[in-house]
Amino acid sequence: MDKAIKYAEAAVKNALDRNVGSSEIMGAQRFLKDLERQGTPDFPFVYSEKRAAHMFGFSEQLILAEGDDPQPFRPADFQAFIMANWNGWVIKDTNNRRFRTSYIQVARQNGKSVMNAIPSLYYGNFDGYQYPQVYATATKELQARIVLKECIKFIKADQELERELFKIKEYRGEIECLLTNGTIKALGRDTDSIDGFRPYFGSVDEYHKHKTNQMYKLLTDGCKKLKSCLVSIITTAGFDLNSPCKSEYDYGKNILSGFPDETHFVFIAEPNQEDAIGERIWNEEVWQTAHPLWTPETCISMRADAIKAREKGGDDLLNFMTKDLNIWVQATEHGYLNERKWTECASDTTIDDMAGRACYLGLDLSAGGDLTSGSLDFPLDNGKFFIDSHSFMPENRLLEHEQTDKEPYRIWARDGLLTLTQTGGGYITDYKYILRYYKELADRLNLEILGIAYDPHGASAFLPDLEDTFHCDLIEINQSARSLNDSTDHFKNCVDAKKIIYDRKNTLLAWSFRNAVTVSNSFGEIKLSKDYASKRIDPCDATIDAHKLAMGTKPKLDISKYDLEKWWGLE
Repeated sequence: MDKAIKYAEAAVKNALDRNVGSSEIMGAQRFLKDLERQGTPDFPFVYSEKRAAHMFGFSEQLILAEGDDPQPFRPADFQAFIMANWNGWVIKDTNNRRFRTSYIQVARQNGKSVMNAIPSLYYGNFDGYQYPQVYATATKELQARIVLKECIKFIKADQELERELFKIKEYRGEIECLLTNGTIKALGRDTDSIDGFRPYFGSVDEYHKHKTNQMYKLLTDGCKKLKSCLVSIITTAGFDLNSPCKSEYDYGKNILSGFPDETHFVFIAEPNQEDAIGERIWNEEVWQTAHPLWTPETCISMRADAIKAREKGGDDLLNFMTKDLNIWVQATEHGYLNERKWTECASDTTIDDMAGRACYLGLDLSAGGDLTSGSLDFPLDNGKFFIDSHSFMPENRLLEHEQTDKEPYRIWARDGLLTLTQTGGGYITDYKYILRYYKELADRLNLEILGIAYDPHGASAFLPDLEDTFHCDLIEINQSARSLNDSTDHFKNCVDAKKIIYDRKNTLLAWSFRNAVTVSNSFGEIKLSKDYASKRIDPCDATIDAHKLAMGTKPKLDISKYDLEKWWGLE
């Protein structure tokens, strides 16, 4: 039987020689379902067992030279499955490969560099494509050369490969492919000067370390005109929940759950959700789900790591969960929300579903040209709260913030989550845009705005227009831990209880809450702050302000700010 089919059928039955997680099972189910519908009008792809076998058959000719006793490489079942998917699926009637991009996430010590080296050699010299450009990329060229060195070890272990098929130029970070006149090259970030960039195969190593998607986009953009290509990400989980790698992980999970991207391959080996918390993380059967290359030596090593992590906690525990168990965990100890529970609050509900309802508006007004945000909080009949957030930024500050924050503001603007304002030459915040946006939204959906919570910083000139436009209570929210403690705590509890819902397409709101951490005063009262200087939590601040009203609390009166005779109605 074809190795990929045999693996997939065993994985679905959880009949491999180790325990298998649900994400890996869904990847196997996807493969088997595709086999059933191959070649149909809605699925113009077919699986060639011959092409699949050609690639992992090539891998079995390679020699593992590292260690005391060189031996032939024998791909594990999951490795054969991955290679079979990469090379075996083709577009019907064209023989061009189906998969153009690939995301693979496994725990450390599961052959990631080898799995980037094998397709580099194969697509460089043995796929029949002339003058292929093959690139191994990473944040730094030194990291990228790890994959290149794996290629070199395979080449030097076989005299025929070294003398007749490849020419190593290690000093240049390059290997020449003599059969095809192709090249395999290691690249760091300094890639914008490359001419004629058309990667036939590109690997992105340890993508969780990448602060931006620059290297990945360079590869994918370069192969748009190629009929066949493959850009492969192979990584472990990471610590930054707002990284481009986490975004790719989330996208891959959506595909495994049924989102129809037929040209993107996904393989994720991780614990099931219920096994990724509490005492379950110390279960050796759970460990196996993150290690498709599971061996007795793996178990011995993990037992030692687990003892240290359980006893020492802190960074050791974080590293064990992220690198040994392949679980995405926020590195910040004081992160505000539980990532898994926050993600579970995402829904298909949109602001249009709130037509005719009452809500509260929170405003976080920026100074100068920073991000300004508004958030609507709708108390629902079932005890839940729907959150809708929108942000504003001066148009000519966009590029500056993209460069400093390394975030996709341009994409958020395209997706309707961010309005770019143009007043003052597009350099200053125009509060009239905010008024117009919410007035038009309220009129279109017949919303009843019961109250508006605002940060008093810089709001004085804005208040008369705000009051004339909406004719509702305007409530100043002091941005102190004492003032915000109850709403900050209540919102978190609602997230934990799945009583908060938000539009899953609002990636700007989701991003901002992943940036939020808590700080406390001497009384233990909390408020939100941001994780790093370049991260922004303006949508979070606006949301907590609105929630302070929606949850039924009222701000405490600071009598020093009021004329008491006017307050008591004596004048």
